[in-house]
Amino acid sequence: MSQVSRIRVAVVFGGRSSEHAISCVTAGAVMAAIDRDRYEVVPIGIARDGRWVLPPRDLRLAIEDGRLPEVTGEGGVLALPFDPDSRGLMVVEPGKVPATLGDVDVVLPLLHGPYGEDGTIQGLLDLAGIRYVGAGVLASAVGMDKGFMKLVWQARGLPVGPYVLVGDREWRRERKRKIDEIKELGLAAGTPVFVKPARAGSSMGITRVTDESGLEAAVEAAREHDPKVIVEAAVEGREIECGVLQGLDDGPAEASLPAEVLMAGDHDFYDFETKYLDGSTAMAIPPDLPPAAVEEVRRIAVQAFDALDCEGLARVDFFHTPDGRWILNEINTMPGFTPASAFPQMWAATGLDYPALVDRLIQTALRRSTGLR
Repeated sequence: MSQVSRIRVAVVFGGRSSEHAISCVTAGAVMAAIDRDRYEVVPIGIARDGRWVLPPRDLRLAIEDGRLPEVTGEGGVLALPFDPDSRGLMVVEPGKVPATLGDVDVVLPLLHGPYGEDGTIQGLLDLAGIRYVGAGVLASAVGMDKGFMKLVWQARGLPVGPYVLVGDREWRRERKRKIDEIKELGLAAGTPVFVKPARAGSSMGITRVTDESGLEAAVEAAREHDPKVIVEAAVEGREIECGVLQGLDDGPAEASLPAEVLMAGDHDFYDFETKYLDGSTAMAIPPDLPPAAVEEVRRIAVQAFDALDCEGLARVDFFHTPDGRWILNEINTMPGFTPASAFPQMWAATGLDYPALVDRLIQTALRRSTGLR
């Protein structure tokens, strides 16, 4: 750890994915909550074109009047030396000698979606020997890819719903066969399906399809975000989420009180607008469920976390069916921390408020080793 009075925390946000703006909002909320008496914060923005920059101090990191924030690329360009002994950052400006920004003790990679939440930045930080908050390379990659996520859970005997994967080559060369597979999920019999990018979040690119006529357009809409698509049969049930934190001092992972997503208005599902823009959702924490059901979902959430070898934190999403079964939907290894996000709300209801939650994540990351674990 650096020999300074405060722990140096680099907060990385923005990124190249379609969830760029939500990453910025998450960073704004987290940086406002960090205890500046204990931590020195170094904000690092990643523009949509992939440039790492020291953003201007007045950068807007909130949704205002429906306008989404963005890292524009303005500011000093940053480089990360691949020297595990330095843990340093350099500012690189045209025509100038690179300036050392100094060592950092830990990185908070608040990136959602591909090129951040998927193991890419985790691999970069592992190469540089820098500790960071959250899951490692493999868990991040598997958690990002809904197809592999479900395969791992199935292998561990955990409950998942029916689905079909549609790869880029399959869609281009075997479209009719894939459509027939999707129809067998129940679409031909009137059961809706959800068409999703396999490696995206924040409900980006998702379409609810009720008949075959809308299927191809839905797949193409998902492919705008990811050439790999997953199609899931609709599951009748309540949407329940649960937060998980890595245990302290090598103890077992811990689950929060769960939350139920309560939607108002005419939305068919929990989409991007519903989550972040129109304020038409609420959370019931805990949900109106028997105590035994609450304990069961917390138990399965920890199992799902452990099955992927996760570290740090995750939000696990479920369906609770009318006959009392729990069906795993997906996991987010870097869930949103916006004021509207479920993860911090669930932990606050469990007894860990926002500043304490951020502090725990940083402290957990500082205690773990670099390299293979």
